[in-house]
Order: sequence, then structure tokens, then C-alpha cells
Amino acid sequence: MSAALRASPKQSNLLRFLKPQTTTPNPSSLLRHLSAEPHHHPPPPNDSSSLVGQVIEPLQTTDNDGNEDKFRELIFPSTGPPPSPRDLLQTIRRLGSTAEALKFFYMVQTVRPQESELLSFTLEAVFEHASGEPDSHSKLLDLFERFKNSGIPFSANAAGFLIRSFGRAEMVDESLLVYNELCPSHRFTHIRNSLIDSLFRGGRVDDALHMLDEMLKPNAEFPPNSNTGHIVFNALLKRDRIGRAVDEEEVVGLVSKFSKHDVFPNSVWLTQLINRLCRKIGRTDRAWDILHELMKSGGVTEAASCNALLTALGKAREFEKMNTVMAEMKKMNIPPSVVTFGILVNNLCKVRRVDEALEVLEKMNGGENDGFSVEPDVIIYNTVIDGLCKVGRQDEGLGLLERMRSQPGCMPNTVTYNCLIGGYCKSSEIKAALELFDGMNKNGVPPNVITLNTLVDGMCKHGRTASAVQFFREMQGKGMKGNAVTYTSLINAFCNVNNIGKAMELFDEMLEAKCSPDAIVYYTLISGLSRAGKLDLASSVVSRMKGAGFSPDIVTYNVLINGFCRTNKFNKAYETLKEMEEAGFKPDGVTYNTLISHFSKSGDFTGIDKLTKEMAKEGIVPTVVTYGALIHAYCLSEKLDEAMKMFREMSSSSKVPPNTVIYNILINSLIKKNQVDEALSLMDDMKVKEVKPNTNTFNAIFRGLKEKNQLSKAFELMDRMTEHACNPDYITMEILTEWLSAVGETEKLKSFVHGYQVSAPSGKWEK
Repeated sequence: MSAALRASPKQSNLLRFLKPQTTTPNPSSLLRHLSAEPHHHPPPPNDSSSLVGQVIEPLQTTDNDGNEDKFRELIFPSTGPPPSPRDLLQTIRRLGSTAEALKFFYMVQTVRPQESELLSFTLEAVFEHASGEPDSHSKLLDLFERFKNSGIPFSANAAGFLIRSFGRAEMVDESLLVYNELCPSHRFTHIRNSLIDSLFRGGRVDDALHMLDEMLKPNAEFPPNSNTGHIVFNALLKRDRIGRAVDEEEVVGLVSKFSKHDVFPNSVWLTQLINRLCRKIGRTDRAWDILHELMKSGGVTEAASCNALLTALGKAREFEKMNTVMAEMKKMNIPPSVVTFGILVNNLCKVRRVDEALEVLEKMNGGENDGFSVEPDVIIYNTVIDGLCKVGRQDEGLGLLERMRSQPGCMPNTVTYNCLIGGYCKSSEIKAALELFDGMNKNGVPPNVITLNTLVDGMCKHGRTASAVQFFREMQGKGMKGNAVTYTSLINAFCNVNNIGKAMELFDEMLEAKCSPDAIVYYTLISGLSRAGKLDLASSVVSRMKGAGFSPDIVTYNVLINGFCRTNKFNKAYETLKEMEEAGFKPDGVTYNTLISHFSKSGDFTGIDKLTKEMAKEGIVPTVVTYGALIHAYCLSEKLDEAMKMFREMSSSSKVPPNTVIYNILINSLIKKNQVDEALSLMDDMKVKEVKPNTNTFNAIFRGLKEKNQLSKAFELMDRMTEHACNPDYITMEILTEWLSAVGETEKLKSFVHGYQVSAPSGKWEK
């Protein structure tokens, strides 16, 4: 840096003019601060500002000869040291307008025409004055054009000032012109930073990166600094940037190059980059590499960036790598935050590794965090409690709630109680859930609509619909309004017990309360009405659904088609199918299975054949339901050989294994044909393929064995029924009571009812 840029050791008389004015500072003072070199200092105060007028006076008169002499003596006194460039710069900044500053410049040029460095700094102040006036960019450009060929070199600060000003006005070409006018040895880092910023603002990404490449070279004359990094990462990572797209790999490459110059993205930019790598392109491995590289270089000092990677690793269930990141943080002395531990706990709970989450919590409570003291907060406690409730350990969660009460600043909140209430509702402990709700009120924790919905849904799912309605009414009386979720739970509960009137009443109440139904509410009601055979009412709700701005989806259409098929309204079913296709939905597997089941019941194999061919054409793979419908059709038409052929095909070549329903269809048909041995063979096949028989399976076999009076086999099956925890129903008891009473084996029947073994030596009761 030349000596001319430094303040003179002996202050000239000019410093007397530098006392701050009492008026509002000119906006250019801020620009001056931004463009100043690091060694510049604010001017010292002075006792009087009256001498400023002595400088202005010769600028306002027309006597050039007299003014020159007066100006020369005032600014360049014969008895004192000459002013430094800095002194001149500060003096001109105090002038009132660009015109005065420009006249001052011409005065200096007249009396000291050979001192180019002095003139450069004077010109810098002229630029600053122009920047604070209306139409500043045009004036600056005019001044630049006027002086660029004058032989007066621009100072580095003047060039930087112009580049920034033109850059903010998106005058990128003008910024480049200024840069090119500057002496190469004066193209300092801060000048290059200003130009790179200007290029990015103008969308000239490649030009900006080209200049940056020069700075990032090893042993570059003007290497990047922290401000370079801020400009570059701010430009490349913000969402509303103009210019060509820069992919994450390019940014990662720049981060690596910057690190060679000990310049690193700040925590915000690095965190954003890691998030983009992990979320947008799924490059968790790349995010892992760059974070580790920066950690080793000392470029990561905060937990935020590590937290971003931990979040991504948690979603990918890479817990070993999460542990490695934690170990690296300890090694590099990067203190984890409560968010760090929250991420660990949350991801462990998501995969039901609740015991490990509890270990983390215990370490936090005990202060055993590898030398870092981080107290668990309410969110971490709630996360662990929720994890415990989801694995049925709500009693342990309740214990944590009690612990929270004794920990300062960690009182249980509404979320805490909601987690526990949800856990008890899922485990059918409605009484315990209601006790928690009462405790919630006693402790001054306000319930919210989630609390209401959790309890209402819990009661509905466990057959306590009347209690759910009563509870809802009580909460309404206290001023709490239900939402679409509340009404969905209640409407679904009443539909499930075929109380359509009450379901519709709640739907109407919902509309009167100005609680807008969502698509789920409409679907729940349409499904319930369809199951109840109220298809006209279901169609009416569909119309209301469309009027509310919702479009039926394929699930809704399938429900309606199924309802119409079950009530033998086939024309309506086809009308709905046509409407579905016109709405842009192609029939799916459920649609085809519904229609095939309908044709199966009527024995319409022509229709079935047409549908199966359409399925194949559309690439829809038959499911177990499809095979079940087809086998059922053959059995109903007494085409048992065809049914068995399809079953064997299904078992050998298809990837769809038969289920209990298919076995039951075949076993029933075989028993009706008095083919008991074949039916027993199928039951043995179920055991081999680990398909669990149900009560209907055993009832069919018992019926066949009774006809042949094969008691010993019946006793074996009674024992198998007990082993499978398959409870007998009234049909089972009717068959066995009539049979065993007739042969004097009522004691066996009693033992069977009480769950005891009843097998006897084979052949004892055979004919």
C-alpha cells in the first residue's frame, strides 16, 4: 500500500475543517464507510466549523485569479506541511454539493496539476457527492466517462465505490469498464468482491465464477476473504437468484476451493447447502463428505450444520453415521445443542428404539454429554413420551410427566398430555385417558382440539360412541369447537353401527356450525351410506361434495360402484364407472375386482372373461381378491374342477398366495360334494403354507365329518381349533352338540368348550 494512502503524521490546517456538522449526515457518509480501506479512521473533532466557509467562499465567486491565490494559500499554505490525500478527501466530503466538490477538484487540478495521486483522492470525493443526489447513477456514469481518459488514475476506493454503485443499479457493463480502467496492481480483493457481487446481481454467473477462479488459484495475488465467501454463497444459494442455474455439485466444489484459503461458508449457508444436498437430490453421502472436510479444516464451529446432516441421516435410518457425526463433533469441540439431541431422540423414537432414546434423555439429565452440558427441554421430553406411548409403554411416559414437574422450566404442556391420552386410548384404557384429561384441567394446562379429537376417536373406536358424543357436548358447552376430524370420528362410528340417521344429523350440524367438511368427511359419509345400502342418499352427498369444491377420487367411485353392485343396481354401477372414466380415472384393481365379484355371483363368465382381458391389457395384476372372485364363480356354478385348476395355477405359477377365504370357498364346495378327504387335504395344505384357518373353515369340515361320522378326526380338529385360539361360534356348537350328544360324548364337548384337549385313540368311534 503506498504511503499516500496513510494519514500524515503531522495534521495540516485542513483538519480544522473536519468537525461534524449538527445537521443530518449526508447518505454518502455510509457509502464512504463501506468503501473505505481498513486502515482509515474517522476524522478527529475540531473546535470550530467556521473555517469550512473559507474553503467554500472561493468556490462561489467568479474571480478566478484571486480565487486561485486564496485557495492555494488556504489549502496549500506556504508556511505549513502540504495536505495528505486523506485530508483533502475528508475536506471535500464536507462540501454541500457535487458542483462545489467538482469545482474544488478543478481548483486542486489548477494549482497542483502534476500530483495525480492527490487528484485521484479528490475525484473519489466528487463521486461520493454525486451518489447522494437524484439520478445519481447517470451523474456517476457521466463523471466516469468525463475523467476516464483524463490521465488521472482512479483510486482503488473510487473504483470500488463506482463498481458497487453501478452494480446496485444493474449497470454491469459499466462496472466492468471501471474495473478495466483500474491499474492491475490495485485490483485488490475488495474491488474484485464488488465486481463479483455486481456480476451476480446482473445474472452474469459465468463471468462472476471466472473472476472467482483467478482468486481461488493457489498463491493468488489477491486471494478471497470472508466477504468474498459471503457474496458468493449468498448469491448461489438464495432462491430468487437470476442467471443460469448452478447445481449443488458446483457449490460443493467452490466450498472445497475456498477452504484452501481458510474461507468457509457461515453456519447459515453451510446448513442450507447440506439441506439442499440431502433433500433436493438425495445426496446425503456428498453432504457427509463436505461437512467432514470442513470439520477437519476448522470451518465448522456451530452445531446447526451438523444438525442438518443428522436430520438427513436419521430419515435414512443411518444411525451408525449419526453416531460418527456426534463423535466428530466431540473431537472438533463443536458443542451440540438441544436441537442436536432432539434429532437423535426423535429418530430413535420413530424406529421404536425407545430404550436408546431414554438413554440419551438420562445422559442429558445426568450431565453426561461428553463434557457438554445440555438440559432436555419440553420438546425432547414430549418426543420420548410420544415414543413410549406408541409402543404401549404409556405408564413409563406418565412417569416422565411427573419428572418434568420437578425440572425447572420444563413443565408438561398440552402436547405432553395429548401424547399420553392418545397412548391410553389406543390401549383401550379410556378411563385412564379421562383421568389424565381431568388432571390436565386441574394443573391449568388448557386442552385443545387435538385433545378433544383424541378422546372422541378413542371412545368411538372402542364402542363408546354415546360417551364420545356426551364428552363432545360437554366440551362444546365450555366453548371448544370441534373440527372436521371430530365430526369424521363420530360420523364414522355411527355409520359402522348402521345408524345413518345420526350420522346425517351430525353432518348437518357440522354445516350449521360453519365447520367446513373436508374430503375425508365426505368419503366417510358416502362409504357408510353405501355400506348401509342407502345409495340414493350417498349419491346426494356426492353432489353436495362437488358443490363444496371437492372432486370424488377413485376410492369414492369404487365405494359407490361396490354399493350399486351389492344392491343389484347394475345400471347405476356402469353409470358411475362411465362418470369415473370421464373424470380422468382409469379403473384400478379394486374396480375390476368389484365387477368380477358381481359377475361371479350371477355366473356371467362372458362378462368375467371380458373384464380379465381388460385387466391384462391395462397391466393390472390379479390380486388374491381377483382369484377369490373367480374361484367363487366356478364353485357357485358347480364347476369345481375349474375352480381347483385355477387354485393350483394360483399356487404354482402366480406370485399371489391363496388366503383363508379362498381355502374356505373350496373346502365348502368339496364338503357339499361329499369330498371330505379332499377337503381335509386342503386343510393340511393350509398348515404347510401357514395359512391360518378360521371358525368357518372348521365348521365346514365338522359338517363333512359329521356326515361320515369320523369322530376321531373331529376330535383332532377340535384340538387344533383350541391351539389356534379359534373360538367356536353358534354354528360350531350346533353341529357338535347334535352330533356328540347322539353318540354319548357330551363330556368331550364340555372339555372342548373349556379349552381342554379331547383327542381319543384313532378308530374308537369309527363306523
